[in-house]
Amino acid sequence: MAINFNQNSVFNLKPIEIESVRQEISGMLTSTEIIAAAFKTVRDQLIFTNKRIISVDVQGFTGARKSYGSMPYKNIQYFEIQTKGFLEIFPDSELYIMFSNGATSTFEFKGSVDIGKIGRLIAEYTL
Repeated sequence: MAINFNQNSVFNLKPIEIESVRQEISGMLTSTEIIAAAFKTVRDQLIFTNKRIISVDVQGFTGARKSYGSMPYKNIQYFEIQTKGFLEIFPDSELYIMFSNGATSTFEFKGSVDIGKIGRLIAEYTL
């Protein structure tokens, strides 16, 4: 499933090491920007920096074509996090974001993701 900020839901995001972020992202970062957390689906990535959220949507059969999206934290109007439940069969946590342009995005994280850390990160740069 493609990651972009105009699509409502992205499922099965799994945490990855910052070193595993696509190399081409480093060319997009500003001189004072650092990666705080990164996640991936099968081919796509979602990166949280200290300034924005970056999406990488790998397209096509070969994956040679990629679409990059950038949403600065200042454009977040509202966000909500949902923690995983106790003894759930498929434990997951979710992040719901409403942007000032009216777009919404929902991201579902699988595995041991500290959703509170993501909420604190967004709060730090939006408040």
